[in-house]
Amino acid sequence: MKRNNFSTVNKVVHSSPAVKQPKRGLCPSLRQTQMLSVLLDWGTLPHHVILRIFQYLPLVDRARASSVCRRWNEVFHIPDLWRKFEFELNQSATSYFKSTHPDLIQQIIKKHAAHLQYVSFKVDSSTESAEAACHILSQLVNCSIQTLGLISTAKPSFMNMPKSHFVSALTVVFVNSKSLSSIKIEDTPVDDPSLKILVANNSDTLRLLKMSSCPHVSSDGILCVADHCQGLRELALNYYILSDELLLALSSETHVNLEHLRIDVVSENPGQIKFHSIKKHSWDALIKHSPGVNVVMYFFLYEEEFDTFFKEETPVTHLYFGRSVSRTILGRIGLNCPRLIELVVCANGLQPLDSELIRIAERCKNLTALGLSECEVSCSAFVEFVRLCGRRLTQLSLMEEVLVPDDRYTPDEVHTEVSKHLGRVWFPDVMPVW
Repeated sequence: MKRNNFSTVNKVVHSSPAVKQPKRGLCPSLRQTQMLSVLLDWGTLPHHVILRIFQYLPLVDRARASSVCRRWNEVFHIPDLWRKFEFELNQSATSYFKSTHPDLIQQIIKKHAAHLQYVSFKVDSSTESAEAACHILSQLVNCSIQTLGLISTAKPSFMNMPKSHFVSALTVVFVNSKSLSSIKIEDTPVDDPSLKILVANNSDTLRLLKMSSCPHVSSDGILCVADHCQGLRELALNYYILSDELLLALSSETHVNLEHLRIDVVSENPGQIKFHSIKKHSWDALIKHSPGVNVVMYFFLYEEEFDTFFKEETPVTHLYFGRSVSRTILGRIGLNCPRLIELVVCANGLQPLDSELIRIAERCKNLTALGLSECEVSCSAFVEFVRLCGRRLTQLSLMEEVLVPDDRYTPDEVHTEVSKHLGRVWFPDVMPVW
């Protein structure tokens, strides 16, 4: 509410001829006075209280609130309010979210670039949005960003840009921000030379680097990061970049303990079947150096492409299969993945996974989460799996269609037995019918 509204309310309260006097006591007058007091209190709130309120407001509402009065406008420009900002860039005709207004972007660059610390760019599938993001990046010369994220809400639009243009804009931030600790630049044309610039300016501060699906980065580029960023704790990359040399670099005495290693396994080339293998001694070196590391693997392969994997012990902790995976591979997991914590199988086929699941329950003593969809398990085998795992199964999700009735249980009876072994009420997931 603007100040002129306060004066209007004030006139209404204090002009006695216009206010009908109550017959009993002064209660209505008290109510009006209290209302006026509340309105005035909003305008006289301490800066830190208004700041706290502004931090919960969406950007558009925050900008509108800044026009209420001079005091609120002052709070709108307090540096603490601009430490974290998300630029939303899109073509309105093709996007569902509202773009950050160009005037506001220029105001941020002019007045608040030095205050930005946690910055993300959300772009749609258009090349124009990605170019706009790069234009802003190239102007952030007076900043000290700690967290940078480039997010494509649809297909990776950054990949449609000329590599030189993208790299030029990105290296502006790498050079001028001397304290980058978290970088998420997946699905972008970042390359090895730009990573060397990153390392040269931020080697002491970098803790997290996520750069899956970056085809211009090689294992040498990641090795450079691992060799010089001794504080690196989290790393996400594609399997084709993973190498024995990289794992040994992450296992060196000077390197801190890695906490999270995410590996996306996708075909580098259409029709690729053969993948390189990682030696067991390289995995062993990593686990010896970082015994608590989570090794997360996302597989987006076809069945014929799995031959290289899980033939010997692999220290994976979280496994996600985005496409159909064979019984043979699931059998290898039960034999060679003793550290497994979570397993998600999106599809398998029409052959029940009874013996494979039971072997996983017997051999994977750390398993706490299972998700199954578009595959088959007999009711008896599933109950036995849950019995073997017991109450350590904190997450258990499978579609009702996965369970195949047998001579011991029907799907309707399974939930009672499973609930008994889990120590809590459990039901299979049901596909909603709209």
